[in-house]
Amino acid sequence: MALIAIGQNRKMEDYLESVRRAGGEPVEIVVGVEAPEQILSRVDGLMLTGGGDVDPKLYGEQPHDTFQAAETGRDEFEIALARVAIQKGLPLLAICRGMQVLNVAMGGTLVQDIPSEITGALQHSVPQPRAASAHEVWVSRGSKLQALLEDHMDDGETCHVNSRHHQAVKDVAKGFTVTGTSPDGVIEAMEKPDAPYCVAVQWHPENFWRTGEFRELFEGLVQAANSRKKK
Repeated sequence: MALIAIGQNRKMEDYLESVRRAGGEPVEIVVGVEAPEQILSRVDGLMLTGGGDVDPKLYGEQPHDTFQAAETGRDEFEIALARVAIQKGLPLLAICRGMQVLNVAMGGTLVQDIPSEITGALQHSVPQPRAASAHEVWVSRGSKLQALLEDHMDDGETCHVNSRHHQAVKDVAKGFTVTGTSPDGVIEAMEKPDAPYCVAVQWHPENFWRTGEFRELFEGLVQAANSRKKK
């Protein structure tokens, strides 16, 4: 069974259950206990989870007034995890903050506050209920994301998602492709086309483990991790 390392999060249950339902074995990791290289040498895949804002100083900007820091040390630790995973070709699924961490780790930047920086922005922060539909996402045809979610999309290119974020990817890291946007232009998904499995989404698919709308994202991670394990 593929071992999937899951980055630190205050609400782990849905992430853990999503991996289990997809056929993987979740491994919780904690900031600062072991080096990223040691952790990732023992697992078959990585999931970066949601949480507080990535420190803007890490991509050369000063913090916006709305900045809410993540747990101490988490930014640097997860950026290191992302870089090691990419370097090793380890299957990776990045969710919400995790997508932002991945983009910064690989040289990209972020929109620090959607409401004040994007004219005509939709509501991207709908905290309750956690699986509430907030807006639609337009998915790029031919992308891995489109292949994974095709059965759940209204017309082969649109899906409805929940949303709890005020930051987003701005300048996309080199080597990554945008594969999903909301109608207001906010980047909602990206992937690394030359990686075995490197998919990032801005919404929270883990909140749907009971109903299965986005289970394929986790199944794709576990399947890629299993394939790597057999090599």
